[in-house]
Amino acid sequence: MSWWWAGAIGAVKKRQDENAAAAGPTFQSVALVVGSTGIVGTSLLDILPLQDTPGGPWKVYALSRRPLPPWSPQPSSAVTHLHLDLADSAAVAEALSPLVDITHVFYVAWSPHPTEAQNREVNSAMLRNVLSVVLPNCPELVHVCLQTGRKHYIGPFEAINKISVPDSPYTEDMPRLDYPNFYYDLEDILFEEVSRRDGVVSWSVHRPTTIFGFSPRSAMNVVGSLCVYAAICRKEGATLRWPGSRVAWEGFSDSSDADLIAEHEIWAAVDPFARNEAFNCSNGDLYKWKFLWPMLADQFGLEWSGYEGEERRFKLADAMVGKEAVWTEIVKDNELEETELEEIANWWFVDAVFGVESEHLDSMNKSKEHGFLGFRNTVNSFNTWIEKMKVFKIVP
Repeated sequence: MSWWWAGAIGAVKKRQDENAAAAGPTFQSVALVVGSTGIVGTSLLDILPLQDTPGGPWKVYALSRRPLPPWSPQPSSAVTHLHLDLADSAAVAEALSPLVDITHVFYVAWSPHPTEAQNREVNSAMLRNVLSVVLPNCPELVHVCLQTGRKHYIGPFEAINKISVPDSPYTEDMPRLDYPNFYYDLEDILFEEVSRRDGVVSWSVHRPTTIFGFSPRSAMNVVGSLCVYAAICRKEGATLRWPGSRVAWEGFSDSSDADLIAEHEIWAAVDPFARNEAFNCSNGDLYKWKFLWPMLADQFGLEWSGYEGEERRFKLADAMVGKEAVWTEIVKDNELEETELEEIANWWFVDAVFGVESEHLDSMNKSKEHGFLGFRNTVNSFNTWIEKMKVFKIVP
């Protein structure tokens, strides 16, 4: 049975670092994971070193702006961590130039900024800084994975619900929107830089939707932010109130499990039939937030309320103002890892996810037609990542 179909890796499989180290493997592939402490980068670092991961054994260079947080598991001996600012071209060149053995790049980094103009400028420079060093210096390089996302189809955050978008389900052959989008810039930079190697280096683009995963530092960790919201409600004896739209509450949604995205990207990196293609990447099922919301409440022992009409809607970014001291008490009372509220909760992102006024769904047909049959049960995914947040003492 194929590895991604069996569901044998990621969150449902124990790490095998000790066995791998004892065997002293000769590395077949060498990955550069750019954005390694992010929500998908964390999953890539869990999965790539496993003994049965396709393309392996893998040696991994893990690139991030900040050092590993205290709650991180002990890294595999196959992983080397590098810390630098991708916007600093000189620092990138100094750090990456010696890494001439890289065979695969997994670019899963993102630097969020208030406007799309800023996102375009900063994120484009970051990707170009990396590729301009790796492509000419790594003779064994064969593939570059670029992760973008659903905003390819609906536009950047500042444009959501303000511009005309195609009807869902979204498919990879849909034309780009007539609106500036840093995802488009990243794709164009990827195509331009890879073309300099005359077809020797292939590429893939991966477009997940709302990601369910672990990394508490991620700017787009909706599960983590919801756990913090629930913990604050419990501390204050409040009801877990739904803050968003009727459409988000009652309509269908889809999501992307972080481990599944990592599997998807590894598949595209090693399967010739997936090269030089863009793919959607979602769990393959549908759900409604009206069904997940009671599960979140149950995880934290809360009463809950659902959509109560437009006049009762609110934004978490407003409701959570001034809650820093409450979070500090929660951390102390429950002996959690020491974190600041603004470090692990991203209210603006939850508000964006819950504020949609139309259903946003994609199609996984292209991935299946090219041979990827991986999937996740979203209900299980949601509960799994909540439990992991608790196990690592990020939330009570």
